Amino acid sequence: MNLGHVPDIGARQLVAVLSVAENRSFVAAAAELHMSQPALTRTIKRVEDVLGVRLFERTTRTVRLTDAGREFVALAHRMTNDLRLAARSMREIADQQRGQVIVSSLMSVAHGVLPGAIRTYRREHPRIEIQVQDGIHGDVVDRLKSGAADFGITYLQDIPEALTATPLGKGYFVLVAASTSGFHDSGKTFIKFNDLRGVPLVSMPPGSQTRRVLDATAAGRGFTLTHAAVVSQIPTLLSFVRSGVGVGLVPSAAITGDLGDDLVRLAVRDPQISLDIGILRSKERTLSPAAAGLLDAISAAWLGKQTG
Repeated sequence: MNLGHVPDIGARQLVAVLSVAENRSFVAAAAELHMSQPALTRTIKRVEDVLGVRLFERTTRTVRLTDAGREFVALAHRMTNDLRLAARSMREIADQQRGQVIVSSLMSVAHGVLPGAIRTYRREHPRIEIQVQDGIHGDVVDRLKSGAADFGITYLQDIPEALTATPLGKGYFVLVAASTSGFHDSGKTFIKFNDLRGVPLVSMPPGSQTRRVLDATAAGRGFTLTHAAVVSQIPTLLSFVRSGVGVGLVPSAAITGDLGDDLVRLAVRDPQISLDIGILRSKERTLSPAAAGLLDAISAAWLGKQTG
């Protein structure tokens, strides 16, 4: 940007010009601005020197605007008003009164913890617009690398050097099944992973981190999971499970509140499968006040879920 032809005139100098023009007196303007008359005179002369024109005609009794002065005063009014509006706008952003936050999140977190956290945050900051981009782990990482999101919530595996990670906690897998499936008939609250051998599953895509972890766990125990249906969204998965297509293995963060009478939830043991989940940010970007505030709300919601 070429700044060579931008006049070196500051806001205080503009205010000084406006005060003299309004009061038609250097004495009255100096009193209004709480500065000495010689200092005010030097300020006005500096503005005139920068502009190369006389703004005021002075006599022993009166001060009046020149033609150039009238034109510049009109411009100074607009500039100072614009500065006031800009300052107010910046204060609103700093106070989280206005702005936009873009969050890239795992589908499981977007479906589970995120809605409650955003609801809590927007009660205090109703003018902040929040965009949620949900997807699989790779989607979250790609959006952060490209600068398309302020921060991301995903698994802390395969993190590029350009991103920094802050752990939230662990995401444990749970089994979700239709209440008519018989999995809950014995009164058990958990199922062993090996008992899923041959059981039809409603699963996430092969490229998702959750799918890779589950398939690897099964392979380590000498069998292959039966993927009866593959879907790309957690609500779709739950609908398929509810309809009896199969059972689902999903991160606990995706399941919040009461599932209703038609679904049951069981812990998965032997082994208990988990993935580290956290916040990803670009090392080259500083979070806006609104993004930092929302991140705090999400962290608090996650902690409440883990301890609740």
